[in-house]
Order: sequence, then structure tokens, then C-alpha cells
Amino acid sequence: MASSREFLTFISDQLDLVKNLSFKAMMGEFLLYFDGKLFGGIYDDRLLVKHTKSARALLPDAPLQKPYPGAKEMILIENLDDKEFLAKLIDCVCNDLPDKK
Repeated sequence: MASSREFLTFISDQLDLVKNLSFKAMMGEFLLYFDGKLFGGIYDDRLLVKHTKSARALLPDAPLQKPYPGAKEMILIENLDDKEFLAKLIDCVCNDLPDKK
């Protein structure tokens, strides 16, 4: 099942505190970038972020799910209502990731 544009709009609204955020459509899903760093995506109308040390510290009990068969597990973000927390989470995840080339 592909993700809906309505869910993308909802997530975009929830992430409005995050500056330099961009989305890229990819095979019916949407990849999420912050300052050019790929940190997560919208897959089957689920927000998933990369499984990093900081993300796990913020969400120790969050379930891990694969965005598609054969992919690495990512952290499922279930609470999509707290915009400040989402901005903090994205900042932490991106700080854990290597600088873009």
C-alpha cells in the first residue's frame, strides 16, 4: 500500500517547527530529509525514523518496523501530536547521522 498525500500533508504540518525539511517521493512513499540528511520516511502511512542511539534514548519502548521487505528496521513514531518532541527527535537523529557528502 502506498502512502497517501493526505498523510504527507498531516506529517508536514506536524513537522512545521523543523526548518530545512524536505520530502522526496519514491515509489509511492516519501523520504524525509533535514538539511539534506535522510533521517526517515513515510511508509504505508507510518512515520518511521532511522534507528539511532539518540532516537532509542528518547523512545526506548517504541516498536521497530521495516519500511519494506528486506530493509533495516526503523523506529515507528506513534505519537504524532507533539510537534516540539518531533522536532527534538529529528534533531537528535540527524546529529547521530554522518555528515552528508
